[in-house]
Amino acid sequence: MDPPQMEEPTKLKGGAQMGEETKRNGSKKILATFFKVILGLIFLGLGAAAILKWWVSLLMVVQGCIGLFLILAGVITLAIAKE
Repeated sequence: MDPPQMEEPTKLKGGAQMGEETKRNGSKKILATFFKVILGLIFLGLGAAAILKWWVSLLMVVQGCIGLFLILAGVITLAIAKE
């Protein structure tokens, strides 16, 4: 009984083998994920700083939106009751 024969690695463009190409794609994915995580943390930090800096203004906006929110809730409730 003969042992199974190993196939030669498939060559890609530029003479690279599939294993090397997979490693390159894997490292690109890891780098892209790392960049996205860092960018997300920066945005979270900037958002927290903005909330702390403009806290009083944020409360005014929330208070101003309460009336509009209640009107919208009433319209939605009436639309549901109509059905």
